[in-house]
Amino acid sequence: MTTATPEPVPAVEVDVVSPDRREKVDKYGRPRRGRGSGNAGLGSRPGFLTYGLLAAFVIGGAYPLWWSYVVASGTNATRGETLPLIPGGNFLANAAQVLDAIPFWLALWNSIVISSTITISVVTFSTLAGYAFAKLRFRGRDGLMIFVIATMAIPTQLGIIPLFMVMRELGWTGEIGAVIVPTLVTAFGVFFMRQYLVDVIPDELIEAARVDGANQIRTFFHVALPAARPAMAILGLFTFMMAWTDYLWPLIVLSPTNPTLQTALSQLQSGYYIDYSIVLAGAVMATIPLLILFVVAGKQLISGIMAGAVKG
Repeated sequence: MTTATPEPVPAVEVDVVSPDRREKVDKYGRPRRGRGSGNAGLGSRPGFLTYGLLAAFVIGGAYPLWWSYVVASGTNATRGETLPLIPGGNFLANAAQVLDAIPFWLALWNSIVISSTITISVVTFSTLAGYAFAKLRFRGRDGLMIFVIATMAIPTQLGIIPLFMVMRELGWTGEIGAVIVPTLVTAFGVFFMRQYLVDVIPDELIEAARVDGANQIRTFFHVALPAARPAMAILGLFTFMMAWTDYLWPLIVLSPTNPTLQTALSQLQSGYYIDYSIVLAGAVMATIPLLILFVVAGKQLISGIMAGAVKG
C-alpha cells in the first residue's frame, strides 16, 4: 500500500510593512508628502510666505477703497490733518450733500437699467455666437471670426463721432437707449465664449444629441448652455462692471438731467472749489452696489468656475 505524497504548497509572499514605512503612508496607502520632501505639491500646505503674499495683495487691493472712505468721512479742512487709516464721523453728512447736489437716485436707476440690460444682452448673444463659431460648420466661419477679433484692435474713441451722428439722426441723444444699443454685443464676449466652448463641449456629445433627434436650438439649450454657465457667469460679472464704470460715452450722449451714476459724480467737481470729501463720498456710494454684487454672486461665481475646471 503506497501513500500519496502531498503536493507542495506554494510559498506566499507576505509584504511586511515596517514601522518606518507605515508612518510615511496614509490610510489609503498613498505616500505622505512632508514639508521638507521633494514631492511637495498639491498635498502640501502653503507656508508662511504664501499667506504673507496673499495678505499683502488683499491689503493693497482694499486700501484704496478704505482710504476713499476715510477721506469721505472727514471734511475738506481736516483732510490733511488726519491719518489715512482713521475714519471720521461725517460720512452721512457728506452723503446727504451728495444727494442734494446731484440727481443721485435717478442716476443710480439709470446705471442699474443700463448695466443689467447690457449684461443680459452681451451674455446671451455672445454665448449664441460663441457656440456657432466653436461647434457649427458653415462657409466663411474662420474668416468671420478673424474679422470679429480684428475689431477689438480698433480704439473705441475712433467710433465716437460717427456713432454720435447716428444717434442724433435717430433722435436718441439724451436717452439711455443710446448707451444700451451700441453695446448689446461685444467682440470680446464672442471671442471669450468661443474659446471656452471649443474645448469644453465634445463633438461626440453634439452628434449624440442629433442622433437622438434634437435640433440645433434644443442641442444648444440642453448641451451647450449647461456647459457654458461658468464662462457666462464670468463674462456677465465683467460686463456689468465695465458697463457700470463706463464714463466717456454716457458723458457725450446723455444730458446732465438724465445721467448715469458716473457722469453724475463728475458734477461734484465741476466748480472752482472742489470738496474732495464730498467727491469721494459719492465715489464710495457708487461703489457700494458693486460690492453687494460681488458678495451676493461671489460664491456662485467661484462654484461655477470650479465646476468648469473639473474634468469628468
